[in-house]
Amino acid sequence: MTSRSVLDISGLKVSIGGREVLRGVDLSLAEGRVHGLAGESGSGKTMTGLAVLGLLPHGARATGRIALGDRDLLTLPPRELNRVRGGEVAMVFQDPATSLHPMLTVGRQLTEHMRHHLGVDKAEARARAVELLGKVRIPGADEAFGRFPHQFSGGMRQRVAIAIALACSPKVLIADEPTTALDVTVQAGVLRLLRGLCDELGLAVLLVTHDLGVMSAIADEVSVMREGLVVETGPRGQVLREPAHPYTRSLLDALPDSSPEPPGSAPEPPDARTDSSPDSPTGETA
Repeated sequence: MTSRSVLDISGLKVSIGGREVLRGVDLSLAEGRVHGLAGESGSGKTMTGLAVLGLLPHGARATGRIALGDRDLLTLPPRELNRVRGGEVAMVFQDPATSLHPMLTVGRQLTEHMRHHLGVDKAEARARAVELLGKVRIPGADEAFGRFPHQFSGGMRQRVAIAIALACSPKVLIADEPTTALDVTVQAGVLRLLRGLCDELGLAVLLVTHDLGVMSAIADEVSVMREGLVVETGPRGQVLREPAHPYTRSLLDALPDSSPEPPGSAPEPPDARTDSSPDSPTGETA
């Protein structure tokens, strides 16, 4: 059965200071599917995600169409775009140490988000926040609600960031290099979490990464970007095993063994929490 398209990007161009950094990007995200967006640094991967949310640098100019249902996000008034941003489309950034506010508890960062977008009261927001922390497998979610970001390990902070992104039940989740700062074992746990949430909640996920091993772990479809253009798109197995474009082939050839393998492919421990330690209530050991 074909999944329903949730977000369609067509002919997206972005110019900054007169230079085109995106030159006509076409992408389609489907319900319950992970679409991987690969390419080297500077290829336009992150810029594509930022364009969806209207978070482009000052002075940038975007044209084309980004359709969320029957709405073009590029033409929405700022007030309407603010309701979409975080409500219907959410983003997980690369480094949770900078995306989470260091002076606010994770509980406050979760509940303020929900109260702003959903209009729920304080008690309902707290209950939902604790539920979300449990869903992303934060040990002792009720106690974790009152902790600050620095009291969590890197992998647990990224799980908190994912919980915040999911707080308002978005249709689309953009994950921008969500495992780059994590070691391989922790990375594998976060990837399994994202895949599971996509399947369980029917999210349309855009996974931005330069790591083809990450792509091979969880992506359903893969697009490869080069110099602001999508040069190849297709099912994961087809693109990674039988690439049609020479640039994709060159990315694969640059891998140590020329064959992308999912990170953390060793057998899981009994409770499958590969990035937590029973002796550490805040997550994995350093």
